[in-house]
Amino acid sequence: MLCSKCETPRDSPQSKPMFKIGQRIHWAADCRRSGTVKYVGPVEGYSGEWVGVDWDNGDGKHDGSINGVRYFQAMCQNSASFVRPHNLSPGITLLEALVLRYRGQTTKEEEDEMYVLSERSEKVSIQFVGKDKIESKLSRFDELIGASLAYLGVSSPGSLGEINTIAPNLKELDLTGNLLSDWKDVGAICQELPALAALNLSNNMMIHDVTCLRPLRNIRVLVLNYTGIKWIQMELLKHSLPDLEELHLMGNKIGEITPISSAVVRGLDSLRLLNLEDNCISEWGEILKLCELKSLERLHLNKNSLNRIFYPCNDLTNETLDGKPFRNLDCLLLGANSIEDLESVNSLNSFPRLTDIRLTENPVADPGRGGIPRFVLIARLAKVEVLNGSEVSPRERKESEIRYVRLVMSKVHANPEEVNQCHPRFFELKSLHDIEDIRPSKGAIGPQKLASGLLSVTLKCVGASMGEKPPLIKKLPANTSVGKLKILCESFFKLKPTKLRLFIQEEASPLPILLDNEMASLLDLGIGNESTILVDEQS
Repeated sequence: MLCSKCETPRDSPQSKPMFKIGQRIHWAADCRRSGTVKYVGPVEGYSGEWVGVDWDNGDGKHDGSINGVRYFQAMCQNSASFVRPHNLSPGITLLEALVLRYRGQTTKEEEDEMYVLSERSEKVSIQFVGKDKIESKLSRFDELIGASLAYLGVSSPGSLGEINTIAPNLKELDLTGNLLSDWKDVGAICQELPALAALNLSNNMMIHDVTCLRPLRNIRVLVLNYTGIKWIQMELLKHSLPDLEELHLMGNKIGEITPISSAVVRGLDSLRLLNLEDNCISEWGEILKLCELKSLERLHLNKNSLNRIFYPCNDLTNETLDGKPFRNLDCLLLGANSIEDLESVNSLNSFPRLTDIRLTENPVADPGRGGIPRFVLIARLAKVEVLNGSEVSPRERKESEIRYVRLVMSKVHANPEEVNQCHPRFFELKSLHDIEDIRPSKGAIGPQKLASGLLSVTLKCVGASMGEKPPLIKKLPANTSVGKLKILCESFFKLKPTKLRLFIQEEASPLPILLDNEMASLLDLGIGNESTILVDEQS
């Protein structure tokens, strides 16, 4: 039940580091295997001193008890183990990590880790001024602008004045996956580096006591992904971060936004981007507490548990608001939630400046789960310019809106009030694109009337066994069903009788959409002029 590599009869006094409960450590031979000291002392039935460790990755042997004796309580059933002290490392100072990383030859893996997160949460490689010089001339740390010290076991800032003397121009510092836990150490690092503007502390298990943190006046970007921090700590931290512009809080199991002194979050006046992805927020009411962040432009909420959204009215929070809620929000990422109602989609039009929206992996945006296709989303969202990461061009918007109006006209035969309730933009779009009502024909249909109901559609053969066939442009009646079109395609392309599959190819859509309802007409599906339909064979 003890670590098999550590069952030596006695520790060497010269090599045994001193450990204390609550200390962050890593395995001496692997900086990426980190944990927290939970016990130091003897273990019944075994000689010498042992250190009880609760490992971050859960890779242990027990829960803190052995042979019926409990020494501590681990976070999981098998996340703990007892280890000889000489097999653990208490970490190194920030200066030692700089020397280790930049005064020696870096590996390809290490260089791949040298990045910061951009405004869109993408990894951007750090460009080092004079990197070759840094590796060959040991005293040129003053040229270092950005440093990635990920997973090097940094546990303390080191002696006062060391870092400021050696690397005074450091602006970006990545300390992902180290052993920092005390906010006092974070404050000391920032005081030592007056030019520091971007700090990444992801995967450091930070303590919750933030009361003694000094003001970090130059920090513009703070990344606290997977640090265990909750919003209640951010309420205290925000007073030390007066100029913060980007805050990343991914993977912290945040379920509530908890303002301290008001119903909504105040302060953070410079914050432009807030990343709350991969958390546990299920109630939109929690997000509404952020509506008074007056500079907020980008809000990342992917991978939460939200099932509906709505735009707040001024009395929703029982507090007087200073202006329109979410007044400057132009990007809202809601991918991989549980949103399934169209009212939530419609409510996005109420946000004053919202133009960039992500709804992928929600039931409402997944036609395979009864959701609506991209063209309907575009038609319903009047101001969207980027949908699910793809730009909405003027042409795509026009075609989508026309298709949407035709789709509604073919399916809805209710009174105007009911139509307006279910399709708030229908009458606006119908008028905008000058689309006439469909009226029953009287008498024979002349050539003009027949032509007015024809759609110009491009048909492309893409089946592997169909051979190379040039695309065909055909004018088809709008009431042509999918099943009828399959029969026509066999004739158009002179195909042997086979089971065909038809797909609509939409601009900016990553994948074609299968037309699987044989009875649905082109009009039912919202297919308009100059659409492209792919003809494939069933595999």
